Amino acid sequence: MMALCPHLPPPRPGLDWRTLNAFADGDRGALFYHACLEYANSLWHRGYAARAILCLDRAMGADLRGDESVLLEWPLPYAAMIWFMRHTPQGVFIGNPRVHFQHYAGRMNEPRKEQRRWRAWACWALARRVMPELHGDPRHKVAEPTATQIGARLQRHGIAGEAALWRSELKGLRH
Repeated sequence: MMALCPHLPPPRPGLDWRTLNAFADGDRGALFYHACLEYANSLWHRGYAARAILCLDRAMGADLRGDESVLLEWPLPYAAMIWFMRHTPQGVFIGNPRVHFQHYAGRMNEPRKEQRRWRAWACWALARRVMPELHGDPRHKVAEPTATQIGARLQRHGIAGEAALWRSELKGLRH
């Protein structure tokens, strides 16, 4: 068992795939967002680092306006992404987050395609800083954006305060 991520809600016991499957045909708003965060922490705690990152992807795809109360306690999980990448123990599979986010951003589809695309690029930029030893996929031909471009697109397509939140996390990685 790995230590729980302090940037995510502590998971209730017994969470499994049914936690998110309950939302298969329903609302993907605040309750879904919280469930994704909680399940990601559960997966992480059980040693599934790569699956935990995928679960945070799903959280970032939730249909949020930005004024939901859950965001006050649990902001968009940029800090949790960083924490997962920094705290994955040797031998625990995390994959290559840089390639994952590169592919995810480059192949995004609806709903809220642009919002989700720029969140993926934002996570890609974090992965580049946290894990600089990882390389991108040279066969996946896509224009890699600058931090300035990512911030501008998050400002345009994200929720209120999202671009500032991401910039703050990115800036914190310089030290």
